[in-house]
Amino acid sequence: MTGLTVLTVNVLSPEHAGWDRRRPLLRDGIADLRPHLVALQEVVDPADLLGPEYQVVAHSRRSPDGVGAVLASRWPVTAAYEVDLHVTDRVDLPWSAAVVAEIEAPPPVGPLLFVHHKPTYEWGYEHERELQAVQCATFVEDALAGRDMHVVLAGDFDAPPGAASIRFWTGRQSLHGVSVCYQDAWAAVHGDAPGYTFGPRNPLVTAGEMSLETGRRIDYVMVRCGVHGPTLAAADCRRVFDEPVGGVWPSDHAGVLAELRVPDHPPGGWQP
Repeated sequence: MTGLTVLTVNVLSPEHAGWDRRRPLLRDGIADLRPHLVALQEVVDPADLLGPEYQVVAHSRRSPDGVGAVLASRWPVTAAYEVDLHVTDRVDLPWSAAVVAEIEAPPPVGPLLFVHHKPTYEWGYEHERELQAVQCATFVEDALAGRDMHVVLAGDFDAPPGAASIRFWTGRQSLHGVSVCYQDAWAAVHGDAPGYTFGPRNPLVTAGEMSLETGRRIDYVMVRCGVHGPTLAAADCRRVFDEPVGGVWPSDHAGVLAELRVPDHPPGGWQP
């Protein structure tokens, strides 16, 4: 094993759009994909979707209907931390938080940090998403404490690539005196291809609360960069759960599945 696969998907709350028909599509799809690391949003019963092979770490808070977010790993989780992202009074999503898990991945990947970031979703709240990105990124840098570890970041970020919060994550601008750089796996593989994960092609979007949505890429898998570039290579990245099965759409979001590899020539040195 020279790499890992990472899945993020917003499964759409079970109270919407015929969960009894959508649930088996998500459950069976995840089983077929067999990702090593998973970030799920709008989930009530993660064990039902993931099965017994995963160790699950939930965001500690949930909405009154039981909806929340979890990360999951096929490998042992040796420690977990949570970053509260209620950065202003306008953030009212109970499970707006980042969960950071230390994962005991086998060689050659080795121990890594898996970060499930869930900022606020509202249009017009990019200020909050900026503050949330800075707060999460700063926590990760402190958690690393000089350790040489991969960091994989995933989730429903509710912001397109051109938004300030995503520009911050991908190293294209600083915010509030802080700068970091993470490689966006989709962009690394597909360049500027739109790759919308939330848009009107999916009828569950136009039937939902954001009925005038025109299409955005808001779900991401990213890899933290050292001073010479990302520590893992994006070998592949694709949308999943982005087509109906028997006329049924699994969710209003497409998921993102990234295949990350340990590079033969890691950034930071010359090949002999």
